[in-house]
Amino acid sequence: MEARLNLFENNVTAKFFRYINSASKVLSDSSLPAATQELVKIRASQINGCGFCTDMHTKDATAAGETVQRLHMVAAWREAKVFTDAERAALELAEEGTRIADAAGGVSDEVWANAAKHYDEEQLAALVSLIALINAYNRVNVLVRQPAGDYQPGMFG
Repeated sequence: MEARLNLFENNVTAKFFRYINSASKVLSDSSLPAATQELVKIRASQINGCGFCTDMHTKDATAAGETVQRLHMVAAWREAKVFTDAERAALELAEEGTRIADAAGGVSDEVWANAAKHYDEEQLAALVSLIALINAYNRVNVLVRQPAGDYQPGMFG
């Protein structure tokens, strides 16, 4: 499989990724736990069918010490006992934030209140920004059919 457009050699997309990668750095430097960030990126990428990002973030999470069991359970997090209440709240917000078009009212007040029980205002801001950012990455990669499977942890940073 080959991508429809070379994102890494195209001047416009290369510049675009430099800008959104700097936004990603702001989030990785935030107080939102790194493990939570990876779980959110994985779940949104699964929902969006982005193989490239799913591959990247499962490998990055593994390299950072995440367990294989938890990674296998991300898609079924509601039934899994391996996630904290805070991680569950983040995953639920990520799902509703990713599936905005599926919900007439967007993100429900209940889901927001649950996330707010576990995260302070800075962390909520990081979580909202992270959900928006991973959805942007997913959309670019899905649009161009970016192949998945070759990512090595750290190759972009």
